[in-house]
Amino acid sequence: MALAAGTASGPLAEESFGWAVRYAAYDERADRDVELPRERWVPVRRDTLFDLASLTKLCTTIVALRAAERGLIALDARVAAYAPECTAAAEHGITVRQLLTHTSGLIPELPLYEEDGVDRRLARLAAEPPVTPPGTARRYSDLNFLLLQRVVERTAGRPLDRLVRETVTGPLGMAATRFNPPASWLPRTAATEDQRRPWGKVDRGMLRGVVHDENAWALGGVAGHAGLFSTAGDLAVLCRTLLAGGGPVLSRESTELMLTAPGLGFEVDQPWFMGELAGRGAAGHTGFTGTSLVVDRARGVYLVLLATTVHPRRRPGDSAPRAAVGTALARAMG
Repeated sequence: MALAAGTASGPLAEESFGWAVRYAAYDERADRDVELPRERWVPVRRDTLFDLASLTKLCTTIVALRAAERGLIALDARVAAYAPECTAAAEHGITVRQLLTHTSGLIPELPLYEEDGVDRRLARLAAEPPVTPPGTARRYSDLNFLLLQRVVERTAGRPLDRLVRETVTGPLGMAATRFNPPASWLPRTAATEDQRRPWGKVDRGMLRGVVHDENAWALGGVAGHAGLFSTAGDLAVLCRTLLAGGGPVLSRESTELMLTAPGLGFEVDQPWFMGELAGRGAAGHTGFTGTSLVVDRARGVYLVLLATTVHPRRRPGDSAPRAAVGTALARAMG
């Protein structure tokens, strides 16, 4: 695990623990993790890259809000105004804000990886209708950010990976954050899962340096909901930027809107993973692979925890360690 905590002015702690690579596989018959020879274990270092999973949504959110600042999109406009190919969103009047607040009424996910080819996968996404009327209920959904990706790409005329680079990682000097990391980064990248059915959704074997999320993988590794890789240090730069008001990536007004309840892209005051940091307007998110990020503007602190809890295979989630670290930081800050 890699940990980074600090304030707007700089880090308080940057630590690394455990192993980035330890297992060769998961043995289903014996129900045990199969370790690599000890000399092939790779320790987590401060520069270790992790698959961020749903923390990717935070960068997609910033791209969308920057587009709104530039007048390319309006938060309360309909998705169909920018991406008319999203036929179900058009029929039901889903808005950009409803995507960002998970109030579109869409189900959590679709097995897009079952479709043959990217065009058919995107067509299935575009045709998926909401199961509750948009704006009436909150239901967390990856589909919201896949549709948001369509919106920002169509309005900007550039793919999401380039938009994230231009809007977020480039201006902030986050040189270790990107989609589809190059092969040269592999030695410092943490492994994720021996991804096979029945626990996984596709049969890909042990993953390292390629996106874990099956739908993001099926869409080429660049997706609005998942796909970014980064280090704790790079994410700390983003956190310090948000604590300082958002410049140069966002205006102070957009940053306030994004981080204030109910939050746009960010989750607000969630003690199940924030611990006692929650309660004063703390904003953050988690990722399925074992990642999390919290920005607590009331205390002026941030917390980044990056781990690979799916190595060598996924198991029921447990956010108690995340919450415990959040509580420890909250009590330390008073």
